[in-house]
Amino acid sequence: MKKLKRWEDIHTDGINRLGARAHFTSFPTLAAAATDNSANSHYYQNLNGTWKFTFLEAPEYGPDGFFEHDLDTKDWDDIVVPGNWQLQGYGKMHYSDLWYNFPIIPPRVPTENPTGIYRREFLFDRKLDNEQLILRFNGVDSAFELYVNGQFAGYSKGARIQSEFDITKLCKQGTNTLTVRVFQWSDGTYLEDQDMWWLSGIFRDVELYVRPVSGLYDFTVVTEFDREWKDATLTVSVVLTEQRNQRITYQLMDADGNQVFIEEKKAEEPLSKYIVSPLKWSAEQPHLYHLYMTVKEDGKIIEVIHQHIGFRSIVMAGDTFLVNGVAIKFKGVNRHDYNPRTGRVVTREEIERDIVTMKQNNINAIRTAHYPNASYLYDLCDQYGMYVIDETDLECHGFELTGKYDWISNDPEWETAYVSRLERMIERDKNHPCIIMWSLGNESAFGDNFRAMAKRAKEMDPTRLVHYEGDSEAEVTDVYSTMYTWLDHKERKTMYQVIAHSKKPHILCEYAHAMGNGPGNLKEYQDLFYQHDKLQGGFVWEWFDHGIETLAEDGTVYYRYGGDFGDDPTNGNFCIDGLIMPDGTPSPSLSEYKKVIEPVQTECVDIEKGLFRLINRYDFLSLDHLNLTCSLFEDDRLIETFEVDLPKLTGRETAEIQIPVGQEIEKISGANYYFVFSYKLNQDTAWAEKGHELANASFVVSGRPKLPKVHGEGELLVKKEGALLNVSGTDFSVTFDCVKGTLKQVTRNGKKQIEKGPQFTFWRAPIDNDMYLLTDYKMKYFMHLGHEIVEDIHYQLKDGIFNWQTKALYGTTNSSWHYQIEYQYRIYSDGDILCRINGIASGMKENAPLMVPRLGLELQLSNDFVHTQWRGRGPGENYSDSKQANHLGVYTKTVDELFTNYVKPQENGNRSDCDWISLTDLDENGLIFITDETFNFSASHYEVGDLEKAKHTINLKPRDYVVLHIDYKQNGLGSNSCGQDQLEKYRCKFEDFTLEFRITTFNPKQTKAVQLGREQC
Repeated sequence: MKKLKRWEDIHTDGINRLGARAHFTSFPTLAAAATDNSANSHYYQNLNGTWKFTFLEAPEYGPDGFFEHDLDTKDWDDIVVPGNWQLQGYGKMHYSDLWYNFPIIPPRVPTENPTGIYRREFLFDRKLDNEQLILRFNGVDSAFELYVNGQFAGYSKGARIQSEFDITKLCKQGTNTLTVRVFQWSDGTYLEDQDMWWLSGIFRDVELYVRPVSGLYDFTVVTEFDREWKDATLTVSVVLTEQRNQRITYQLMDADGNQVFIEEKKAEEPLSKYIVSPLKWSAEQPHLYHLYMTVKEDGKIIEVIHQHIGFRSIVMAGDTFLVNGVAIKFKGVNRHDYNPRTGRVVTREEIERDIVTMKQNNINAIRTAHYPNASYLYDLCDQYGMYVIDETDLECHGFELTGKYDWISNDPEWETAYVSRLERMIERDKNHPCIIMWSLGNESAFGDNFRAMAKRAKEMDPTRLVHYEGDSEAEVTDVYSTMYTWLDHKERKTMYQVIAHSKKPHILCEYAHAMGNGPGNLKEYQDLFYQHDKLQGGFVWEWFDHGIETLAEDGTVYYRYGGDFGDDPTNGNFCIDGLIMPDGTPSPSLSEYKKVIEPVQTECVDIEKGLFRLINRYDFLSLDHLNLTCSLFEDDRLIETFEVDLPKLTGRETAEIQIPVGQEIEKISGANYYFVFSYKLNQDTAWAEKGHELANASFVVSGRPKLPKVHGEGELLVKKEGALLNVSGTDFSVTFDCVKGTLKQVTRNGKKQIEKGPQFTFWRAPIDNDMYLLTDYKMKYFMHLGHEIVEDIHYQLKDGIFNWQTKALYGTTNSSWHYQIEYQYRIYSDGDILCRINGIASGMKENAPLMVPRLGLELQLSNDFVHTQWRGRGPGENYSDSKQANHLGVYTKTVDELFTNYVKPQENGNRSDCDWISLTDLDENGLIFITDETFNFSASHYEVGDLEKAKHTINLKPRDYVVLHIDYKQNGLGSNSCGQDQLEKYRCKFEDFTLEFRITTFNPKQTKAVQLGREQC
């Protein structure tokens, strides 16, 4: 084989790169160390900013002597570091979940290998005295060469882990030149095929700092508890660059500044200190201590290092793992470093915002999918309290399609490349208490190289667990990890099989694919986690929608995804799969997840007696930091509210409480009564202010039946003109189409209110979780192409009431299955319209689909109806398998506020379990739809076809009418873009149905919709 290029040589992991070590800062004094500010270290210079830049099709096209100190770069471009060059106008944007973007011929990469050469000058004005000058790159994709003042300084790969170089001998006092040549493709790329945008360049901080040669090169902190989980041993071992009879003073302080101990030892002697009853670190109570290590030589302070210490231990106990003695539950998310404008460039402030938002939404764990995240993340997880699975920068997903998934994972030639990535991650991050597991990587099959990694992980750090989902038999891992394991399936492995057969603790490292409108079934998974100790939780995929911020011609912001840049092959909008949208707006799924994993679960024992059961779902915390407020509502009116003393419940305990539930209230017929629990912080925390709600619950208190509707007297006039038939009263008219058998429009006081009457449909704009159904939906069942065949129309005016009946058949293109549909309208002289639709599943039912998107009606209303109010679940959108976060009550929103603006438009905005919904304009016009049962509704300015056809939000053009859907049933969401489909109980099936409701016009300034809603249909 021809000699490999440096960037193709798997045996060259790095050149002149310093040995991996912990990420820490050395300070000259104790006071400086206490600030934790690099600016107060011996010397620190951040080299972020504007660099000179030239972009090449291949490395070989670089100018001769591109690294020379005196090279003229005035014609080069400017580029921002840190940054990804694709987002600064160079190269090509490309998103894929699976494929490599070149032939799989490892370790070869294409000759056309986009390359960026970065240059900048920096001033160094310090005279080094027994010190090293270190240059640190925190992240460069994919491989790079380093030159200082025209001399080769080193080479490194492993895109998402730090690389350090000693440039002491290459640097001079005064102006220095730094040149970095970055290759988009390298042999390392075969190990970096993660589900994300392919982005290149220097994307994390570049730092220059000084460290004393006599100081600590590295150190390792370990805390271990005794068998009673009461007292702990703190162990610190250090690595010196040079042995010079140094001594180290170890000083441990608590968070309040009180000294726990101070002790001086020879540097070569590890510290082992027994600590009586230290405060424990956990995600719920992230108690941190401060360890100061003062290194002295000949009595002189050489350096002081400040390290946060969290006392926590992890042990295996049969088929569970324990953190500080408890088989904790991960309530986690998978997280990428991501920004919609800068790609993988994220600031500390952005990461902090992420973690604060997670804490506010009850999330307690992060999997760093699928690489070590920016170093800031781990400091913040220590500080705020977040369990971490730290994942090696390793994924070989594209090999799956070759039929030889373990091609390089089982090739000993690649062992060093695999093991090195793990070693560098462990060394950098080992002193963070937040890290519970080391993950060997993601989606790379299994083989000897993973066996070598697991062995090395245990050698380096036996105090933590080893994770890797690709080890399907848990041969070398401590936990049995799976992805998207189904709750119910006849052929797939299900969670129930895991429960029955797993001998190790189990986690779902990915589940509940949060793509678009979804996921569903979150509650079912969480219930299982709580029922079985061995199921120790999971990680939703994922945190962010990875859209690329773009401005339309009119200045409107929208977000592009795969395929929008001509990238081929691409997985399209598969990168839009997060709990929060690209701009940080929470998706409805985040509210649902927050509710499902809430720390206090409330169950009704006997509502008439006011008896409720509280379950503390914390692993460690009591409920002392929460206040419970109980409120009783009569529809939208607050009757009473009061504080309830919470029982003394430690983690995982249960207790019953008894409270008054308004038995003395004189209940109004037709009103609904709701008892609402709200658990809020009773003090400020680092991540939320006092009063922030963490958990809630609501319960329906039995009321009195609805009042019968009494219709006013009057006369109706029926007039037929051609194909149209008009029914009119004092101030209204209703028009029917005698050919199509439909209610065509409703007018009140000369103003058109209903512009198109109810029409049966079972099609909805596809959601992302429908993706594997769409081929059958559209090419086999043609569900989007409905046709109605009118068989019979009958009408009569009798006893002052007009009755209309249409019998029809409704089917789709080329279908042998269909519905027998019967529309019935009864019009009263006061203008009320009673609408009833019966559907009988007919035809060759054996040929019908297992699920249909919806069974319901679509209407078009006047565009003036901008306000909605309803009694049902709210305030957010909700569906049959995703409604835990939305309680029964009375809610008010505008039509625009009902709409969820998903990056890729799709079905949205549904509200379920409603028994009435009103729409009103800004004047005196209102429409209310009332049922004796319940229905789903949605209202928007877009038709189903608009949402279906739009690729982006900017493609949506509002209609000049309101589209109202009233559904007997709508299909659940599921998670089948990647995971469980709709569970049987949440499926909308080809089945018989009846949907009945009354339409009443009213003046909202004279009569409240709430009052009308208390009447019978």
